Amino acid sequence: MERDAEFAHKKAERATLRVHLREKYRLPKSEQDENAIQMAGDDVDVPEELRKMVDEDTVEEEEKDSILGQIQNIQNMDMDTIKEKAQATFSEMKEAAEQKCTVM
Repeated sequence: MERDAEFAHKKAERATLRVHLREKYRLPKSEQDENAIQMAGDDVDVPEELRKMVDEDTVEEEEKDSILGQIQNIQNMDMDTIKEKAQATFSEMKEAAEQKCTVM
């Protein structure tokens, strides 16, 4: 009996983590996870190890989204690719301006 209760509690902890991640990434809810949490008694927290993993992922995502992360991304690209993208963007802007202004 004790083993079953411990197993149900572990399942509920994992379900709690999945619910948290679904909320974070705006994914549809899972009735199965909600049922597992209710069966364990609704007093379930995410285990400390999993919480640390989620926090580390959040920090990494924030770094990638920051300006410094974007600059590091640019440093990893080769200059030819950057040059091609810049020229393509400039050409698109020039064409759009020519379509709007007949004087040019």
